[in-house]
Amino acid sequence: MNKTLEEMAVVLSGRDYKGNPPGDKVPIYGTGGIMGYTSIPLYQGKSILSGRKGSINNPFYVEGDFWNVDTIFCIKTKEGIDTKWLYYNFLNTDLTRINEATGVPSVSSKALYKLKFNWLELPEQRRIAQILSTTDAVIEQTQAAIAKYKAIKQGMLHDLFTRGIDITTGKLRPKQEDTPDLYKESKLGWVPKEWDVKEIDKIGDIVTGSTPPTANAEYYGNEFLFVSPADIHGELFISDTEKKLTQSGFDLCRKLPVNTICIVCIGSTIGKIAILRTIGCTNQQINSVVCFDSDLSFFYFYAMLCYNEQQFGKEVGLQAVPIVNKNNFSKFILPLVEKNEALEISKRLLTIDHKLQTEQNYLQKLQALKQGLMGDLLSGKVKVSETLIGAD
Repeated sequence: MNKTLEEMAVVLSGRDYKGNPPGDKVPIYGTGGIMGYTSIPLYQGKSILSGRKGSINNPFYVEGDFWNVDTIFCIKTKEGIDTKWLYYNFLNTDLTRINEATGVPSVSSKALYKLKFNWLELPEQRRIAQILSTTDAVIEQTQAAIAKYKAIKQGMLHDLFTRGIDITTGKLRPKQEDTPDLYKESKLGWVPKEWDVKEIDKIGDIVTGSTPPTANAEYYGNEFLFVSPADIHGELFISDTEKKLTQSGFDLCRKLPVNTICIVCIGSTIGKIAILRTIGCTNQQINSVVCFDSDLSFFYFYAMLCYNEQQFGKEVGLQAVPIVNKNNFSKFILPLVEKNEALEISKRLLTIDHKLQTEQNYLQKLQALKQGLMGDLLSGKVKVSETLIGAD
C-alpha cells in the first residue's frame, strides 16, 4: 500500500534570514547545505529539507534549531511517521521527475504532497531507519579516513618535493631555513643542492595520442587499451578503458609501454594524470611521457601531480577551452633527483596512495550497499527481521 506525502507530513516554506540579528549558533540551510549562521531558528526538531528551486534532488536530514531559506522546503512528519525513514524515502526518489520548470529546476509544495511512498508500520520504519543510519555512520567514518589520508598525502608531497630524503639517514632533509647550505635556488624555488630542475622532454619522450577512424568498426574491439580523458578519474593506474582497439586499430596509433604517464591536456579535466598498467595508446586529448628510465615513472607521476597543477593553470589562463599543446607541455619543469632518492620518495607516496585507494574502494562498496538496502527495504521487497535488528 502506498501513501502520499500529504498523508504523512506537512511542507513548510523557508524565509529570508537577512533581517535576523547576527549570530553563530543556528545553521542556515540552502539547497547546497549550510550557507551561514544566524541567532534565531525558523524551525526546530527532526526535519527533512528538500529543494524548492535550483538543486531539487539533494534532500537533507536535520535536527535541533535551524533556519531554511526560501529556496528549500522544511518537511515535518505527522504522528506515527519516523522522520529518518521518510528522509531515506526522499533519498531513494528521483525528485527531478516532479520538476515544474523548463529553466531553473523548480518544485511546488503541491507537487511534493503528491509524492507516493510504500507504506510500512512505525516499528518497521524505525528498524529500517536504524539499519540505514548505521550504514551512513560507517560511510561517514570512511569519508573521514579519506580526508585524513588526503591531508597526510598533501603534507608529504610538500615535504618530499621541497626537502626530499637524505638517503644516508632515511629521513627528510632539515628545512631550508634551518640549513640554507643544503639548498639552492631554482625555477621551482629552493631545492636540495643534489637536485636538478629539468623540462619534461629531458626525462622522457612526449607522445600526443590519436584516434583511429571511428567509422571503421574493424579498428575497435577488446584487445588493447585506448585511453581517453574519461578513463583518467583519480586512480593511480589505468588498467581498463571504456573503448578498446583491435590489432589493426592499435597499429594505427603510437604504442605506449607499461608505466607510461598519461596527462589530459585538453578540456575540463585538464591536468589529470595516471599511469598505464599495460601497453596501450591514447586519443589526441592526452599527452604521454615515456620515461627514459621506466623505473622512475612512479616518481615523476607524483612530481607532475605536485607541480603541474600550477603550471597547467598558468598556461591555460582564460581560454574558453582549456588546452596545453605538446610544445608548451614539453617545457614544463620538474625536479630531477638521484635514482635511489627518487625511488624512496615514490615508495613512501605509493604507500599512502594505496591506503587512500583502499578507503575509496571501500566507500564505493558502502554507497552501493546503501543504495541496494534502500531499494529493498523501503519497497518492502525485503522484510526486516526483529530478531536480527532487535525489538524497539
